[in-house]
Amino acid sequence: MFQTLKNAWKTQELKTKLLFTLLIIIIYRLGSCIPVPWVDSELVSTFFGASFGSMQLIMGDAFSQANLFALSVSPYITSSIIMQLLTIAIPALERMAQDGEEGKKKIATITRIVTMVLALVTAIGYSLTLVSPQYLASLGKSVTLANYGDLNVWFVVTVMTACFCAGAALVMWLAEKINEFGIGNGISVILLANIIVRLPDTYENLILMMTNAADTANLIMSIAWTVIITAFLLGLVWLIVWFTDSERRIPVQYAKRVVGRKMYGGQSSNLPLKLNMAGVMPVIFANSIVSIPQTLAMIWNTSSADGYYTGIAAFAQYYFNYTKPAYVLLSIVLLFAFAYFYIMISFNPVEVANNIRNNGGAVPGIRPGKPTSEYIRKILNRITFIGAVFLCIVSEVPKIIVSIFATIAETSNLTDTPNTVITAINNFYANGSNAFMTVAFAGTSVLIVVGVILETVRELESQLTMRNYKGFLD
Repeated sequence: MFQTLKNAWKTQELKTKLLFTLLIIIIYRLGSCIPVPWVDSELVSTFFGASFGSMQLIMGDAFSQANLFALSVSPYITSSIIMQLLTIAIPALERMAQDGEEGKKKIATITRIVTMVLALVTAIGYSLTLVSPQYLASLGKSVTLANYGDLNVWFVVTVMTACFCAGAALVMWLAEKINEFGIGNGISVILLANIIVRLPDTYENLILMMTNAADTANLIMSIAWTVIITAFLLGLVWLIVWFTDSERRIPVQYAKRVVGRKMYGGQSSNLPLKLNMAGVMPVIFANSIVSIPQTLAMIWNTSSADGYYTGIAAFAQYYFNYTKPAYVLLSIVLLFAFAYFYIMISFNPVEVANNIRNNGGAVPGIRPGKPTSEYIRKILNRITFIGAVFLCIVSEVPKIIVSIFATIAETSNLTDTPNTVITAINNFYANGSNAFMTVAFAGTSVLIVVGVILETVRELESQLTMRNYKGFLD
C-alpha cells in the first residue's frame, strides 16, 4: 500500500488528484467548524450529547454542534438509495439508466433535487429542535417567541434552515467534485474524514476518564477500557483486511481455436468473486436509514416532565437508540438487504456468462449460457450471505454487547433487590459510559475507514497500471 502511494505521488496526474482530494477535505473540515447564526455550538453539543450515535457517525461532529455542515452527506446518501430503488421499480428510470452518459446525467440531476428536498425537511426539523422548549429550557431561557431579542422565532428558524440547506448543497458539490477530479468515492472520503476527526476526542475522553478516576478501582477500570478498545481496533483492522482480500475463484476453461495461422485459447483461468463484493456501502446505507427514526424523534420530541417518554416520536427516540435491541435488529436486517441489493445492481451474472461463452470459455461441468449464469448466481448468493454475515459481525456485534450491558444496567436501576453481579455490571457500564460510545460504533467506524482506504489504494493501482499501458502503447 505504501509503495502504491509512493508511486502515485511520483506521477504528476495522480499527485494532482491526491492534492485535490486533500484540498476538498480541508474545505469540508473548515465548513464543519463554521457556526450558524444564533447557535452556541458548545451548548448544542452538551444538549445532544452522545444520544444520536449513528447520526453522528454519518454527519460527523458538525451535527452535534449544529454548524454549517451539520447535515453532511446524509441527505445525499438517502437520496442515492431512493434513486437506486426507484431505478429498479420504475421502467422509465431503468431505461434512463441504460441510456448511456446522457441518462446517467439526468438521474444525477434528479438525485440532486431529491437531496435538496430531504435536506430542506431535515433542516426545518433540526432548526425547530434548536428553538424547542426543551432546548431553550436547557439554556435557562424562558419559552416564548422572543428568545432571540427583537427577532421573531420563525425568522430565526428560516435563517437556520437556509444555512443548513446551503451546507448540504455544498457538501454534495464537494463529494461530486471528488468523484470527478479526485481519488476515491466522494461520499466515502467525506465519511472517512468524519470518522478520523473523532479519534482524538475519543481517546481524550478515555484519558480524562483515567485522570478523573475517584479511586484505584475506577482507575484500573478505565485503563482496562483503554487497552480493550485499542486491542479491539487493531484486531478489527487485521480481520477486515484479511476478509476483504479473500475471494471465491470459479474455474474457466477456454477452448482452442485457430485464427488465421495462429492458435488461441486452450488456457485455464478463473473468475474471482470477492467475498465482500459490496464493500462498505451496505454499512453506510444501513446506518443512514437506521438513523431516520432518531431524526424524526429529534424533530418531534415529546418528553413529559416526569422523564417518561410518551408519543410515537418519543417511542422511536427511546427504542431506536443504539443501546436498544430494536436498533440492532433493524441494523442487521438493513445490512443483509443492502448487501444483496448492492450486488444485484452492480454485478450481472447473465452478462458475465455471455462474455465467457463469446470468448470461447466454459465452466468445467457446466453448460454455457443460462446454466452458467445460474451457477454463477448461486455462488454469488452464497458469498453475498457470507459477506453480509461478516459485516454484521464487525459492525453489529459490538452494538449487541453494548445493548446487553445497557439493558442489564437499566434493569438493575429498576430493582430493589441487591445483586452482586448486576451491581458490578452496572458499575462497569457507568465507569465506561464514555467508552461505550466508542465500542458501539468502533466496528462500523473501522470498517468504513479500512474499506475506504483499501478501495482508494486499489483505484490508485488501477490508474497506475493504465498509465503504464498507455505509456507502452505510446
